[in-house]
Amino acid sequence: MTAIPTLAVTMGDVAGIGPEILARALLEHPERRQQFVPVVIGDADAMRRGVEIIGGDPAAVRVIDDPRDATNDPHTIEVVQCGPSLRHVPIGELSAEAGDGAYRFVVEACRLAKEGAVDAIVTPPLNKAAMHAGGHAFPGHTELLAHEFGVKNYSLVLSAGELYVFHLTTHVSLTRAITDITPERTDSVLQLVGAFARSLGRPDEPIGVAGLNPHAGENGLFGSEDADVLAPAVARALERGIEARGPIAADALLPQAVRGKWKFVIACYHDQGHAPFKAVYGDDGVNITVGLPVVRVSVDHGTAFDIAGQGIAREGSLLLAMERAAELAPGWDGVWQAAQEASQALSA
Repeated sequence: MTAIPTLAVTMGDVAGIGPEILARALLEHPERRQQFVPVVIGDADAMRRGVEIIGGDPAAVRVIDDPRDATNDPHTIEVVQCGPSLRHVPIGELSAEAGDGAYRFVVEACRLAKEGAVDAIVTPPLNKAAMHAGGHAFPGHTELLAHEFGVKNYSLVLSAGELYVFHLTTHVSLTRAITDITPERTDSVLQLVGAFARSLGRPDEPIGVAGLNPHAGENGLFGSEDADVLAPAVARALERGIEARGPIAADALLPQAVRGKWKFVIACYHDQGHAPFKAVYGDDGVNITVGLPVVRVSVDHGTAFDIAGQGIAREGSLLLAMERAAELAPGWDGVWQAAQEASQALSA
């Protein structure tokens, strides 16, 4: 790794706010260039349009062939061109062409990471429906990245400050989420959280597991999954030396975590973790994928088609994502090694 981490920052969906928040983050905060070298993976013409939207000079956009050629000039945005120009794609509209582009940008960022040309991946938002329309049937960024790196044990993790919220399931229906909360999946995520905690030097930090049902099932009155799946998984984790606790009623666990009682939390499904997290932290939160061989941090918001192109989208979450990626990158080999050991322990 270089002294300052090089970040592959994908453009996301060019019909959304990705290009304009990139323009603001990279041109209006020159002091951040002391922390990382940002290289946009996307389309130079769409990036120029994003610069124009915020009232900047499109000449600031410079195409480079390799992230290792980046100058990190704070007055420029350096772009690795990935495919044909997408400037003609209408802003604020669902577009299969934009969805295909967003997919290609992520795949290229993964290739560059595998080659060692970048130290981390940062992802502005893509639109899942657009990506599907473009012919790529992945539920979201997380699953696409896992596919590209060939990993099976991974988790979407929301993070703000010292709080990390892991998820047993993410981009599936609620009915599917209940089905997917199996003993095997619960064991694997608990092992992953334990490995992550050890890699951060906090092996004794308790891990709160949210109950699936109201009141964590209320002794079977509101469903059997908490007693039949989650509680036994917590017991098995404790036997393996992982400081798991629960299941704990989610309406108690999440407020306690916000107040600082818990640093590591496992939510059962997407909205159980995302809704309270976003309500409290907003732009102060990011999305980390734990279980990949390279750091990946994302903004914690969507493409915002309703305001795209107006120049009013906030860049705060993107700046935080880049900052967190730069912080995590130097020590990520330890996180990856711990995740691999966790997977091997379960399969033994």
